[in-house]
Amino acid sequence: MRRLQNVLILPHTLINMNRDAALSADQQDPLSSFLERFVIDDESVCYLDGNSLGRMPKRTIKEINDLLVNEWGKKIVGGWADWIDEAERVGDLIGEATLGASAGQTLALDTNTINIYQLAVAAIKARPGRKKILIDRANFPSDRYAIESIAESLGMELVYIENEDPTLSPQEEITLDLLNRYLDDDVALVTFQIVQYRSGVLNDYAAIEKAVRARGALMLWDCSHAVGSVDLQFDRHGIGLAAGCTYKYGNSGPGAPGWLYVSRELQSELNVPIRGWFAAKNQFAMERTFEREEGIRGFQISTPPIIGLRAVKVGFEMIKEAGMKAINEKCLKGTDLMIRLFDEWLQPLGFSLATPRERHRRCGHIIITHPEGAKIARALRELKNVYPDYREPNGIRFSFSPLPTSFTELYEGFSRLRDLVASGEYKNLTAKEGKVT
Repeated sequence: MRRLQNVLILPHTLINMNRDAALSADQQDPLSSFLERFVIDDESVCYLDGNSLGRMPKRTIKEINDLLVNEWGKKIVGGWADWIDEAERVGDLIGEATLGASAGQTLALDTNTINIYQLAVAAIKARPGRKKILIDRANFPSDRYAIESIAESLGMELVYIENEDPTLSPQEEITLDLLNRYLDDDVALVTFQIVQYRSGVLNDYAAIEKAVRARGALMLWDCSHAVGSVDLQFDRHGIGLAAGCTYKYGNSGPGAPGWLYVSRELQSELNVPIRGWFAAKNQFAMERTFEREEGIRGFQISTPPIIGLRAVKVGFEMIKEAGMKAINEKCLKGTDLMIRLFDEWLQPLGFSLATPRERHRRCGHIIITHPEGAKIARALRELKNVYPDYREPNGIRFSFSPLPTSFTELYEGFSRLRDLVASGEYKNLTAKEGKVT
């Protein structure tokens, strides 16, 4: 056993298929103490859906209660003297804790789709004369819908990279070879996910960014499944534009504010389409005409959601304390274990693995498929108290959220899945309508 920069290194062969090994891994985990900081209402639940909604930190309750009672309650409108720059302060925290980005490049505000829309339009208009937008077929639906509406309104040609075809792109990965089939000098904007939401594949974002920028286009990343799991290092890799959410590995709560990132080199070049008074120079002068504030503040629209931002602050302060190198490594150990359990227990039961085995091509979640995936995913929740999520057409996603999840919980969840399918118990479920999968 050895340690490197406070990160536990477990030889692959030591993680055997038994509960004692999982318990031992938890005992040696340098991040294990963070589990105690989360609200766990039912210890019988195996919660493996942190890539959709993270657990609630206990401190969030205190922070928001203090805000309500001691700030809003006592100071009323006078509180804005403290709150006015909250989107920038929390943005800088996100940048420092998770993005590897120096101050003044990140804002915490709005939703991921709004931020994607804002940055996409700004990027396209910064490349006049170019008529194409590139996006991949496997991109998250909300991103595709937003980009489709932009293409329609601006008269752009929307080009889809066909990464849903396994003969062109195994596991939906966007390789440089695949990208170069589509990339030309008429492309204004390219937008992808850093981590593909269905397959869990980690795209080579640094190399893709470099290739896109070399052709004169701008690159926009959706980091929703990467922030808080992948050690991103934006400054080091020269990333220009990105956005993401905070309620997955950031543990900031349902519908928590998102964030946007604009590198310092691009800030003076871009203008977002929706202007608001928080982006105006001399904000409280209430000028007749809009003059944009310099720097990242010029990308803000309007009043920041202070209550939501306090929850974001709690989640990302925890990430900063833990450190992204340790978090990234624990994510990989968790997905290592899931893949080994898949090989031992699930593949013989008719499951297939849709996530890369290679460590450098994945991080915080995996997806397995089964012809009866939808029914199995539902049965896991209703019959076995295991929480994954389901993605069409037949995929069950499991995440290893590194701060609120233990190796033992992961082991137990997969053992319940094995028993559920081996027994055929899931087949007894009757049909049920529901909006959420």
